[in-house]
Amino acid sequence: MKKAFIYLGGLLMLLFFVYVTTPTIAYGFMLFPILILVSGGGIQYFLSKSGANENSKYSKILPIFLGLVAGYLVLANVFSSWALFHSDDYRNLIGTVKEGKDFSERIAPISTEDIRIVDKGMARRLGDKMLGSKPALGSQTDLGEFSIQSVNGKLYWVAPLLHSGFFKWLSNGDGTPGYVMVSANNERDVRLVGTVGGAPVRIKYQPNAYFFDNLYRHTYFDGNITRGLTDFTFEIDDNGKPYWVITGYKKKIGFSGNEAEKVIVMDPATGDTEYFDIDKAPAWIDRIQPEHFIASQLKDWGEYVHGYWNFSNQGKLTITDGLTLVYGSNGKSYWYTGLTSVGADDGTVGFALVDTRTKQTTWYPLTGATEEAARQSAMGKVQEKGYEASFPVAYNINNVPTYVMSLKDNAGLVKMIAMVSVQDYSIVGVGANVKEALRDYKGVLNGKGNAIATSSNVASFEIETEVVRVGADTRNGNTFYYMILKGFENKVFVGGSTISNEIPITTVGDRVKVSYDDGGNELVDINSFDNLEFQLQKTEGQQKLERYFEATAKANIEK
Repeated sequence: MKKAFIYLGGLLMLLFFVYVTTPTIAYGFMLFPILILVSGGGIQYFLSKSGANENSKYSKILPIFLGLVAGYLVLANVFSSWALFHSDDYRNLIGTVKEGKDFSERIAPISTEDIRIVDKGMARRLGDKMLGSKPALGSQTDLGEFSIQSVNGKLYWVAPLLHSGFFKWLSNGDGTPGYVMVSANNERDVRLVGTVGGAPVRIKYQPNAYFFDNLYRHTYFDGNITRGLTDFTFEIDDNGKPYWVITGYKKKIGFSGNEAEKVIVMDPATGDTEYFDIDKAPAWIDRIQPEHFIASQLKDWGEYVHGYWNFSNQGKLTITDGLTLVYGSNGKSYWYTGLTSVGADDGTVGFALVDTRTKQTTWYPLTGATEEAARQSAMGKVQEKGYEASFPVAYNINNVPTYVMSLKDNAGLVKMIAMVSVQDYSIVGVGANVKEALRDYKGVLNGKGNAIATSSNVASFEIETEVVRVGADTRNGNTFYYMILKGFENKVFVGGSTISNEIPITTVGDRVKVSYDDGGNELVDINSFDNLEFQLQKTEGQQKLERYFEATAKANIEK
């Protein structure tokens, strides 16, 4: 009887561990065998202490079984997973890596309206501020993890409201009331969403809930005991309805080689779950391939270029610090990272784009700067201000790969925008807003001549025509004017008073002379502007100053 109680206690211990830790019960996953060893070891300990196994012919069965489990963990792990025996498998786990020729084939030239200036840290600050302005919510809930996503073609940081403690969960059994959206392009666009389509939003199943309301436990016991689960991401569809998007995965190389195989979509209010193959997942889902999977697989692809025995590091590549989510043509999203030779510090030999849904990988050989080197260059440009640069995001600016980042003060507020060429991090443009930074960046690019070759898809034009329509828009304290010009009705021309004092006083019907760069976008930034209906008179002092700068510039060019 004593022995039966000990075995029953060990079994209950194992079940308790399974309930708490939700281990995957499948080949290649180590946690469940470890729990068996712990529970079995406990049983063996109490059997020996109680003497219940003395003189029993079955006394050695449990130690032998535990020895086999331990041997399985050690030997199977070594022979099925060690890169010494499987270096080719690790290198090929990322799939076929294609070599790209033109950066713009994946990342189309982007409008300045769509460049994101709000990073994850600032999104959290803005979200916390919004939550703090609602005392009834701020005392009951916390903000969850923010994730960047495209909603109806616009980028937002989105985070759920979560319970702030056990008793808050106990008193709000139907869940927390909504989520927060922060525009990635406009720091003043912060929303607390409590209803969608007239129905209240409830987040019942979440990481901060308990027992079977806990997100991880609910998903695990909903038919996923034998499947690896990771990357629990809060996403919303294009109608604003929230879901948890979870990646189901398996092991492809023994106890290693994590490979996404399923997409699990859960309604956070009801817990209802749908399962999709990767190629059939809903279009609104931005990320299926987890960031840490892709980072590991890209590292292995670069590490085992010549197999395991390559102590000279010949041809080895590694990724730079951090992957960023970037959005390309047709709304597709990619994991972006620089690739650098092993041992290199600030320089890259190229960069990789990995489709976040299909894992299709393209690498672009392009000598350039790492993200950290670009950050330091941007901060050095305004070092007297002591601003901190956010982590760079890669964009296609005039078909030139460009890092864009915000420069923040000690309070975390965005004060300036910086653009740094991926190919040459000495090419830096800064400005109080995106348009001013772009203008400064283009000026530095043009000053470099052929050092940075822009694509032939970008052409410069100067036109004389008539204004058909004009309007103004103020964002982040900056006013920009949008014009449609006769003969160019398929484009919107954008500029501000920093380009010309004549822009704010231009009206419909005025004849104007405009110069601009056209990379195929419908939204075009004006480089220079002249309203031909009137001539602003320059003072003699202005004329002298202009002549001085022209002479100085000419002298510098001759040098």
